[in-house]
Amino acid sequence: MKNLITIILIVFLQLQVFCQQLHYPPAKKISHIDNYHGTNVEDPYRWLEDLNSEETKEWIKAQNELTNSYFSNIPFREKIKKRLTDLWNYERYTNPIKIGEYYIYSKNDGLQEQNVYYIQKGINGTPEVLIDPNKLSEDGSISLSGIYFSKDNKYLSYGISRGGSDWREFYVMDLSTKKLLSDKILWSKFTGNAWYKNGFFYGRYDEPKKGEELKQSNQFQKVFYHKIGTSQSEDELVIEDRQHPKRLFEATVSDDEKYLIIYVAEGSSSYNLLWYKNLSNNSSIIKLIDQFEAEYNFIDNINDKFLVLTNYEAPNNKLVLIDLKNPEKENWKTLIPESKNVIQNVAHVGDKLIVTYLEDAHSKISIFNEEGNYLYDIKLPTIGTVYGFSGKNNDTETFYTFTSFTYPPTIYRYDVINNKSELFKKSKVNFESENYEVHQVFYESKDETKIPMFLIHKKDLELNGKNPALLYAYGGFKISQLPSFAIPRLSLLENGFVYALACIRGGGEYGETWHKAGMFEKKQNVFDDFISAAEWLIKNNYTSPQMLAIQGGSNGGLLVGAVINQRPDLFKVAFPMVGVMDMLRFHKFTIGWAWISEYGSSDNPEQFKYLIKYSPLHNIKNVEYPATLVTTADHDDRVFPAHSFKYIATLQEKNSGNNPALIRIETKVGHGAGTSTSKSIELYTDLWSFMFYNLGITPIY
Repeated sequence: MKNLITIILIVFLQLQVFCQQLHYPPAKKISHIDNYHGTNVEDPYRWLEDLNSEETKEWIKAQNELTNSYFSNIPFREKIKKRLTDLWNYERYTNPIKIGEYYIYSKNDGLQEQNVYYIQKGINGTPEVLIDPNKLSEDGSISLSGIYFSKDNKYLSYGISRGGSDWREFYVMDLSTKKLLSDKILWSKFTGNAWYKNGFFYGRYDEPKKGEELKQSNQFQKVFYHKIGTSQSEDELVIEDRQHPKRLFEATVSDDEKYLIIYVAEGSSSYNLLWYKNLSNNSSIIKLIDQFEAEYNFIDNINDKFLVLTNYEAPNNKLVLIDLKNPEKENWKTLIPESKNVIQNVAHVGDKLIVTYLEDAHSKISIFNEEGNYLYDIKLPTIGTVYGFSGKNNDTETFYTFTSFTYPPTIYRYDVINNKSELFKKSKVNFESENYEVHQVFYESKDETKIPMFLIHKKDLELNGKNPALLYAYGGFKISQLPSFAIPRLSLLENGFVYALACIRGGGEYGETWHKAGMFEKKQNVFDDFISAAEWLIKNNYTSPQMLAIQGGSNGGLLVGAVINQRPDLFKVAFPMVGVMDMLRFHKFTIGWAWISEYGSSDNPEQFKYLIKYSPLHNIKNVEYPATLVTTADHDDRVFPAHSFKYIATLQEKNSGNNPALIRIETKVGHGAGTSTSKSIELYTDLWSFMFYNLGITPIY
């Protein structure tokens, strides 16, 4: 009887929230019209682009109060939070890096806000704390964003991000004493450190205007050389290009310190130039590749020959050897040719070439000798994803991590000489993975293209069309969606969810051809692929429109925003997270201009025509939308938060149904990288509470 009363009370409370009348904060509409090539486009919420105005701050405060009030009325929210906290509380490690006789890796005891870096002498040595970013801020909002070692193993530099911003500060430590030196680098972004002798190369921008740090367009990146013990103002300018303000530079130095390698990009396109400088004789910069026609990745040098991974005349990539004395393309030697599987990465360790392939969106590892002759494969536990294999050519060991949807990250130590893998670290999670299954299906998109999709669910799942499901995808920038382990997903599986990961076009799962099929005027393919995935799940009785939720972040947030405009009837819950929602103005803020190479630009008359057709902000209709929770953050200087602000204001205005349209605006968080553990738990507590609530599901906890 007591249990029955409890159930009735929960249902009553749910009905109260479901039926409560949401009074959205008033958002004034101004008369603002832009003319794009003869077409007038209204932008009534343009004022929300000014994050420093009192009006915008009051609107943000009111939106957060409404959203928090909604969450507070969900009776099982704390139970979800407790289970997520329990799941998150497990030891996890990153691949060790071998630095001389030392091994360096990061570890999280479970609920630490940020991973702690450790150093130990020898493989069985006693770990000592090297860097603990948790001591850099009380709330965990400062995160480490890269760690770099001098070639002589005497020094390390590391970057920090404040509040998740893309801006980086770099510091230098004496590795033997673990003491910080006086060095400090500011206003770096989209760069690492490339050590050479007693200093390093890095990229930076001019200091932005005060108050515009998270909004101002990033242009005129330069490369400097910083010498240890000197002020940043004394750093030597190595590269700048006043003729091309939007060029991005990334520097690396070969292991033998003979060559400075310079990658030059324009925008987010994977196509790049490849320049180098012979540091041994201080020669001028030589432009080895000086046309944006393909992607070129320097792997290593063998004396005066470069190992380069490229998709030049090979959409699935090939490995070539370029003799710097005869660098013309006709003289390139192909060591590992293109195949049906995409070459994702190559490592040169122990006189072997370790090649990571993508085979239908999961990893395959093959070993070749330096002449490009195939030797053998590394056997993997199951379908999953592998990353790692860092090291120098004279190393005889390396480390790699294997993971999959229900397989926690597991680190292996690999003996390169004898082709032997031995377990190094395995995470133990309080989750019974043997009760779940993973399988891959292939479905047809609108144009009959076959699209791969991973499905994860309980082994005894009944295909009755009543199961709750979450469909996720990305679809852009050649970013592949691969099997991965994610703590938040486990709580869904426990509650009978089907988790579906669609490997749609625009990504890199099948190389550059797959990527190009989702770019520019072909972006609609991405939306069609995603809609077809939802239709396949429904047709095959995995779920129904009333039980289907969708999620995507960044470019994936754009995806979710576009498909709920095109098919609002197909989904019950939608999570457009940190999304690119205004396709006419994205290039006006921070690094947004770099995405023109992926999307096109409204400044171009022909590109405007297709951008306006799918831009999430500009295609919101007076129809009933799914229950929608938009997420963004105050320190997101990748996708400017005003995208989400203008989008939710418009959705709240036009949504004709009763489903909620809310926004969650996080503080001291950026685009996602470096988010603290507690902030991550809070985020997914809110997401899953919102989803369970609007699907009418009470969690099992």
